[in-house]
Amino acid sequence: MTYNAGNYDVIVVGAGHAGIEAAHASARMGAKTLMLTLNLDMIAFMPCNPSIGGPAKGIVVREIDALGGIMGKIIDKSYIQMRMLNTGKGPAVQALRAQADKPVYMQEVKNLVENEENLTVRQGMVNSLIVEDGICKGVITETKAAYYAESVIVTTGTFMRGKVLMGDLEYESGPNNQRVSIKLSENLEELGFNLTRFKTGTPPRVNSHTIDYSQTEIQPGDENPKSFSYETTEVIEDQIPCWLTYTNEFTHEVINENLTLSAMYSGMKRGTGPRYCPSIEDKIVRFNDKPRHQIFLEPEGRNTEEVYVQGLSTSLPESVQHEMVKSVPGLENAEIMRAGYAIEYDAVVPTQLWPTLETKRLPGLFTAGQINGTSGYEEAAGQGLMAGMNAAAKVTGKEPIILDRSQAYIGVMIDDLVTKGTNEPYRLLTSRAEYRLLLRHDNADLRLTDIGYDYGLISEERYAAFIAKKEQVEAEKKRLNKIVIKPTEEIQNVMKSAGAAPMKEAVKAYDLLKRPELTYEYVEQMIEIDENISDDVKEQVAIQIKYEGYIKKAKEQVARMLKMEDKKIPADIDYNAINGIATEAIEKLKKVRPLSVGQASRISGVNPADISILLVYIEQGNIARIAN
Repeated sequence: MTYNAGNYDVIVVGAGHAGIEAAHASARMGAKTLMLTLNLDMIAFMPCNPSIGGPAKGIVVREIDALGGIMGKIIDKSYIQMRMLNTGKGPAVQALRAQADKPVYMQEVKNLVENEENLTVRQGMVNSLIVEDGICKGVITETKAAYYAESVIVTTGTFMRGKVLMGDLEYESGPNNQRVSIKLSENLEELGFNLTRFKTGTPPRVNSHTIDYSQTEIQPGDENPKSFSYETTEVIEDQIPCWLTYTNEFTHEVINENLTLSAMYSGMKRGTGPRYCPSIEDKIVRFNDKPRHQIFLEPEGRNTEEVYVQGLSTSLPESVQHEMVKSVPGLENAEIMRAGYAIEYDAVVPTQLWPTLETKRLPGLFTAGQINGTSGYEEAAGQGLMAGMNAAAKVTGKEPIILDRSQAYIGVMIDDLVTKGTNEPYRLLTSRAEYRLLLRHDNADLRLTDIGYDYGLISEERYAAFIAKKEQVEAEKKRLNKIVIKPTEEIQNVMKSAGAAPMKEAVKAYDLLKRPELTYEYVEQMIEIDENISDDVKEQVAIQIKYEGYIKKAKEQVARMLKMEDKKIPADIDYNAINGIATEAIEKLKKVRPLSVGQASRISGVNPADISILLVYIEQGNIARIAN
C-alpha cells in the first residue's frame, strides 16, 4: 500500500550529470523540485573518464554555463589540469578540456544541490510512474512512497537493468557496483515505450606509484588556463600533468589471443557500444593495420593514487587485463586497483520524444541523459538542463524552449536524437553541426545568455555584465573602423614582425585586423590602446572582424533554414491522407511526428520530393487530422 510522501511541481529521478542540471534549473525557475537518487553519496559521480570537455563537448559546457547551468562552474572549482585544444586551428573547433578531481567535483555538486532553494534531495529507488488519465503525475518508490508532481524527469543513466560484463563474469550492477533499477524499465515497457539496449565500458585504474613515468610523454596543462564559466574570476594554477604512452605489437598479441574470452566477442554482449569511444578489443579488430594506439594516463584526483588508463577500455577477464596492462611502456610493473568492465543498460528510443524532451506517449514525462541514447557527461548535462527548463516551464506557464541547430550544439544533439534516433550511443562531434562557425567556444554567452536570463537562470548582476560586454564589443568595432593606419616605418616593422606583407597604403585598423597573420595584439601596437577593454572583448572583436565574411554566409544559410522551421506542421496531421508521399516517408513521418517542415526534411527516409508534396499540402490549408 502506497502512502502520499509529498507534492511537488517537478520530480527528477537520478542525480547524475543530467539529473543535477535538471533539478537545479527547475528549482532556479521557481518550481518546487524533488530529486531522487539511489545513493546520496554518488551525486554527480563520474563512472568513466575523469575529464570534462573536449571537441564539441567543451563548447556544450560553455553553452550550459551561458544558459545558467552548473557544470562549468563546478569543473572550474575542481580541475587538476586545464587545456585549450586545437589552438593551431580556427575558433570553430577550439575547445577546453579539463581533468577533474573526481571526489572534489562530486562534493562541490552535493554542496550546491543540498543548499539550493526550492530543491529537496532524497535517497530512494523509483519503481514506477503514477499515471492518471494518460498523464504522468508522479512516481512510486520501492518503499511505497508516492510522490506527486506536474512534471517528472527520468535521468537514470546506465542504471536501468544495468549489467556488468567482464570475461565470462556477468552480474546485475550499475557503475561502481551500485544497485540497478529493474522495475522502472519494466514499467516503461508496460506503458508502451520502446526500449533499446546499449553498452559502454571502462578501462582499468592503476596505482600511480607503480607507473614508470620516464617511459611516457608528459602532457602538461596550459600555462595560462582559461575557464569554462563566464563567472569564474580565479584559476587554479597548481596543475597536475597527464602522461602519454602507446600500445605495441605485444599488447595486440595478448588481446588477439584472448578475444574469445572478451564479453564483447564471446556473445554475452547484446547491447551496441559507442562507435567513437571503442574498447581496445574493437580497436585491435577494426584497425588491425595500426601498429599502436594512444594511451593517456589520467590522474583521478589530488588525493588519490588511482590513474585512469584512457584508451584501454575493455571487457576482457581480469587475468588478461593484468597481462595487457603490463605490455604497455611505463606500465610494466603497474598494479591494477580497479579492473575494467563493460556495462549494458536500457535506453529509450529517442524518436519517442518531442524536441522539448517530453515524451509523446505520456505527457508530463521527460527523459534526459544516457537514457536517451547518448554517451558522455556533457551530452547528459545539456539534455538535463533543457529537460529541467521545459519541465518547470510546463508547470509555471512559460513557453517551452527549443534550441535550433544554429543556436547551440545542445540544439544539434537534441534535434539529431528526436529526429533521426540513434542505433548506438550518441556522441557530439563538431562534424554534426552544419553551422559550427557560429557555435564557438568564445561566443556561447552571446548566443544563449538572453535565454537563460528570460527563464530566470541568470542573475541580474551577471546579465548586466553581459550587456556591458556586448556594448564594449560593438563600440570597439566602431572605434577600429574609424582609425586609419598609415604605412610609416614603425608600422612596417610591426607588419614584418607579424610575418605580414608590407602595407602599400593607409588602411583602417578594422580592415587590417582581417589579415590572417595579424592578431589583435599586433594591431594594438599600431594604435592607441584602450585600457578598459578586457581580453574577452578583444577576442570577440578579433574573431567577429577576421571571420566576418564567413559568418555572414553562415547566417544567410541559417536564415534559409529558419524559413523551413517556421513552416509548422500540426501535431495531429494525418499523413495517410496526403497523396503522393512515399510509403517509407509516411511511416517515418508518423513515427517522428516532426513539428516543422525543416525537421521533417532531416528525417532519414524522407526525400526532397516528399517534402515538396508536404509543403504544397500544408499551404493548401485543408489539413486532415488524426481522430482522437
